[in-house]
Amino acid sequence: MKFTHYDLNICERGQQIEVTLKDNTANVLLLDDDNFKKYKKRRNYKYNGGHMTDTVSVLLVPYSGHWHVVVDRGGYAGTVQSSVRVIPV
Repeated sequence: MKFTHYDLNICERGQQIEVTLKDNTANVLLLDDDNFKKYKKRRNYKYNGGHMTDTVSVLLVPYSGHWHVVVDRGGYAGTVQSSVRVIPV
């Protein structure tokens, strides 16, 4: 399983996470720490986000805690360049 991982560390509820994609679409997942561990083990997990087709997308942190962003192509061929920026409250 290939994916790009961004460890956001501790984020506050309502913080905005800006994700920029270049050269392709991708699945963009905002995961808390427990669900990121489940994602890596290919177990059922919960996330915010989904398949992103826009160049820039903004996700909201639903509650304070340790957060991760995962960018993956969902098994499709090709690559995608990405960047993530946490917007301060």
